[in-house]
Amino acid sequence: MKKLFKLGIIGCGFMAQSILKGVICSEFLRGKKIVVSDLSDECLDKAADLGAKCTKNNKYLAENSEYVLIAVKPQSFAEVAESLGGAAPQNVISIMAGVKRDKIKAALGRGVRVARCMPNLPCSIGSGVIGVDMTDFNSNQKDIEFISGVLNCLGTVLSVREEKMDAVTGISGSGPAYVFMFIDSLIDAGVKQGLTRNEATILAVQTVIGSAEMVQNSDSPVPELIKRVCSKGGTTIEAVKVLEDRNFRGIVDEAVTACTKRSKELSE
Repeated sequence: MKKLFKLGIIGCGFMAQSILKGVICSEFLRGKKIVVSDLSDECLDKAADLGAKCTKNNKYLAENSEYVLIAVKPQSFAEVAESLGGAAPQNVISIMAGVKRDKIKAALGRGVRVARCMPNLPCSIGSGVIGVDMTDFNSNQKDIEFISGVLNCLGTVLSVREEKMDAVTGISGSGPAYVFMFIDSLIDAGVKQGLTRNEATILAVQTVIGSAEMVQNSDSPVPELIKRVCSKGGTTIEAVKVLEDRNFRGIVDEAVTACTKRSKELSE
């Protein structure tokens, strides 16, 4: 029997709102083809403003949606599974950090197919990156195209195996915080050298944006791009020497390793 809705979204927090806004504003889906559930009237009001159908009945949502996106906090998943009252959705898209595919199937039913995703904060402005494992859908191109279409509204989609999802968390899921810290440090250093905070902010932000675009668009490996900036006896090489002496790469590696380790702990 044909479902009333193409997409049902359980949980309408910040990331779910970003996904909802992305798919509707890009015209990938019309609002009337989406149903959203949440305990918060405020969150549901925001979904309704975008044209989505709203409910507080998760069972109704699961029974009437072709695809169900679960966007609740991991600790709330057991409660959500119970609220479905045995109405297991056939196709699930999960953005719950640390909740493995097998755990979702154990709670909802072994016949459920699950795509596990790890979006990041810039998805909220359409410039994010999303790691996704769609292994369960390999036999159906139509399903893969739909799930990819939803995620493409948020940024770049990278297909990875689930066992790599903790590393995805360490690099891109938590990565925006590292970049924000680097930008903030550049701004503070610029102010210390006599710039106004506004001047330092413009210089730091645009430098990061421009440098990222060069990496994205250049055929040269990143180490080669570093060499291009470092003229012998010049200014940049002095700064790079300090970063090398203070083990900048090692610090980044330790940070990513700690984040990845914690992600693995949460998924056990």
